[in-house]
Amino acid sequence: MAGETRSAGLLLHREGAAGPEVLIAHMGGPFWARKDDGAWSIPKGRFEDGEGALAVALREFEEEIGTPPPAGDPVALGDFRQPSGKTLTVFALRGDLDVTEIRSNLFEMEWPRGSGRIQSYPEMDRAGWMPPAVARAKVVKGQIAVIDAFERTLGT
Repeated sequence: MAGETRSAGLLLHREGAAGPEVLIAHMGGPFWARKDDGAWSIPKGRFEDGEGALAVALREFEEEIGTPPPAGDPVALGDFRQPSGKTLTVFALRGDLDVTEIRSNLFEMEWPRGSGRIQSYPEMDRAGWMPPAVARAKVVKGQIAVIDAFERTLGT
């Protein structure tokens, strides 16, 4: 995988009143502000030099949700080729977390485009627990396979 862009993420899951639920987050910034279906993601991010996939997934979860994931034994769901060509390695972790307020890291961009004004936005602006069927409709296209893999592996 040398030269390939890679990222890793963590799909937190719990048993809800009506069955399994997964934690996904809505992407922040003006591009995603008025979008819902196809605008959510699992907490994920790029590898840094020498990092292993699980270390990336745990670090990115904390950066994007604002709190470390609960303790537990992550289960590898696999590698998922994204439409961009990037490979996303995902782990599932059973645990519960209050996500009524998240504290995501920020990114900067010029907005409005061409204005010369640089503004900061949260990478993720909210998070929520959803049944896999709902999450499948909410996540970006390349992550639908992640939800499917979760259901095959752990979602029963």
